[in-house]
Amino acid sequence: MQPQSGSVRMLTESKGFWVMPTVLRSGPYRSYFHSHDLNEPPHVPIDRDDWFAKFWLNPVSLSRNLGFKPKELRVIERLLVENEALRLAAWQEHLGAEA
Repeated sequence: MQPQSGSVRMLTESKGFWVMPTVLRSGPYRSYFHSHDLNEPPHVPIDRDDWFAKFWLNPVSLSRNLGFKPKELRVIERLLVENEALRLAAWQEHLGAEA
């Protein structure tokens, strides 16, 4: 599964008071940051429809899952590993925090 063309750059979306920049869209998946997440290690939420997962970035590992089946979690994990450097750089750029 490859990221959609042009989706590797960060896109800023606003939901309420929180800025949640999209880091990558790939197929049905959206990964993003919450601007208020400095108290946790680098991670990304992943959304698809009504499903949610949270993955730590360094190293890539599942933190939480609400709805995804194991096979799909492996697909998401592989996608995150393939783009790990991008995500860590985006975390540092957006949040100003070391990974």
